[in-house]
Amino acid sequence: MIRRIPAAAWCVCGCLAAASGTLDAQSSPEHLSLNQAEQRAVDSHPQVRIGRSAALAASEVVREARSAYWPTIFGSVTGAASSPDGARITAGALNNPSIYDRFAGGITISQLVTDFGRTGDLAQTQALRANAQEQNATRLRAEVLLRVDQAYFEALRARAVLRVARQTVEARQLVADQVTALAASNLKSGLDVSFARVNLSQAQLLLVQAQSDVDASFAALGAAMGSSASATYDLLDEPLPPPPSDDAAPLIAQAFRERPDLAAQQLADQAAAKFAEAEHALWYPTVAAVGTAGLTPYHQDPLTDHYAAAGFNITVPIANGSLYSARHAEAAHRAEVEDEALRDLQNRITRDVTLAWLQAKTGYQRVDLTNQLLTQASDALELAQERYNLGLSSIVELTQAQLNKTQAEIDQATVRYEYQARTAALRFQTGVLK
Repeated sequence: MIRRIPAAAWCVCGCLAAASGTLDAQSSPEHLSLNQAEQRAVDSHPQVRIGRSAALAASEVVREARSAYWPTIFGSVTGAASSPDGARITAGALNNPSIYDRFAGGITISQLVTDFGRTGDLAQTQALRANAQEQNATRLRAEVLLRVDQAYFEALRARAVLRVARQTVEARQLVADQVTALAASNLKSGLDVSFARVNLSQAQLLLVQAQSDVDASFAALGAAMGSSASATYDLLDEPLPPPPSDDAAPLIAQAFRERPDLAAQQLADQAAAKFAEAEHALWYPTVAAVGTAGLTPYHQDPLTDHYAAAGFNITVPIANGSLYSARHAEAAHRAEVEDEALRDLQNRITRDVTLAWLQAKTGYQRVDLTNQLLTQASDALELAQERYNLGLSSIVELTQAQLNKTQAEIDQATVRYEYQARTAALRFQTGVLK
């Protein structure tokens, strides 16, 4: 007898199927390329945002320095009453002005006429520092991108090793099963079974460690992209970069042109020299024009209903306990510090580019060698397997061949992605990665 399934049961089944599909969609890893990872880091990493905000703050300091070129305008409202009438201030100053009952309001304008270049030097100093801060923001961005690239290739390496570990477990499980079956038929000894099981246990240990390394690499990649959440990604392989050039000299010259930290240090050196000039200009006079006007609706005689005045003020420094001389000497010494810091940075860039070039060159040579090693290890394992099946060799020879192939596969995966990470480091050292 055929029973009809109630409609409610169909609804439950449909909901379960939909939920299962949703869980599968959520559990599937997100596809991620290197360019996408870099873009996420640029958009959300705190270090990149810090650099941007610091550059914007430095640009506002330029406006602060240039504000001295513009007039200063302020309004005043004053009310006063004297007791007794006609009182004078007789202490606290050399003059003794009278105090009149009054209520008045007015505007005062002050305009710098000239300070013989000090304000201009200060404005140029801040402009150079702002440009240097923009270069520092570019440097922070480049450092973030380098960490993303290194974490990305490390995750690819860990994933490749995990794939090798899984294949190794499957292969050694097959061998262990075959040897166990042959031993049950008295065609192989118990020693062979023990060796096969030991090899299988070693492969399982490798698989556990490889899975842990993959999880750790994804956590590091998420942090490099500026994310605090842990996620699993389906990473896309990047093509193998071409071999590095045969000479490091062009790369060093490129680094001197492109490195943002070197450009920032050069701007800081120029800013320090310009600030020393500004401090020297402290000894020059300052000329300012002043104007004021207002109304006095309530007042005593002899005050009038309104007032207006204009004049100029010249300030000439004469003596201040060597303050200006000390400030100029300090600025000059700090300019020398920036000069030496620039030379030191150039020397370090030369060293870092050379080392990165040597590491990339060595990494490229190792890629070809590990490919050859894997081919030879695969051939040796096939031969060892045939000899063991024919009874011409012991399990020890087969075990050693399995170990050699596993290590060759791990070395090939490691060297490939190490070379890509080293190439990224060379691009960073030459200023291309930014």
